[in-house]
Amino acid sequence: MPSSLTTNRPNPPDLDTKTLPRQGRAQETFERILSITAELLAEVGIERLSTNLICERAGLTPPALYRYFPNKYAVLHALGERLMGAQNALLADWATPATVAAPPAEFHQRLQRLFIDTIALTDAFAGGAWIMRALRAVPALHEVRVASHRHVSQLIEQAFVDAYPSVDPKQIQTFARLAVEMGYAVQEMLTDEPDLDAQAVVQRYAAMITREVVDLRSTAR
Repeated sequence: MPSSLTTNRPNPPDLDTKTLPRQGRAQETFERILSITAELLAEVGIERLSTNLICERAGLTPPALYRYFPNKYAVLHALGERLMGAQNALLADWATPATVAAPPAEFHQRLQRLFIDTIALTDAFAGGAWIMRALRAVPALHEVRVASHRHVSQLIEQAFVDAYPSVDPKQIQTFARLAVEMGYAVQEMLTDEPDLDAQAVVQRYAAMITREVVDLRSTAR
């Protein structure tokens, strides 16, 4: 007999985009839904955001919106994937064997620059701070965040393996995942507490990761 915890658990919302636009007008509508949602998210927050608000601001009927997205969480899912994809592209350019093999001072500088560029990209992305909060706060959206973390961790792992093939791959994997998780936590902290000295925080984070890189390199045979 199923427990009450099981029977009372709500079904997760549908996050799939119903229709991917292929025509010019449909593409414009699709993009307008995303941009309006990002604006509203920054204005009213996650809880007050609704498909009715999105339709009202975008000048659409609910059926027109539902042609593309079944609910507000599907729109947030699409925005989250876009933001994570843009952030991941920056890290993909950074995560190379040349970066992980750079002298400590240069590695530290490159990591600081990556972090500053990522923060700037997120700030410039419409609703970027609130999209990050939604990915953290809404259980249905967690997988977007987790998948992004796994992806960039694997990029760092591969770069390190290519540069130092004799280092224990399990140690590399642990290092990469911790560095990524700490990095996202620092970025979220700076987003939620804008009065913090971002430069000082990023410098400290980069110093910690640089020390870990130096220690990991020392195990190469």
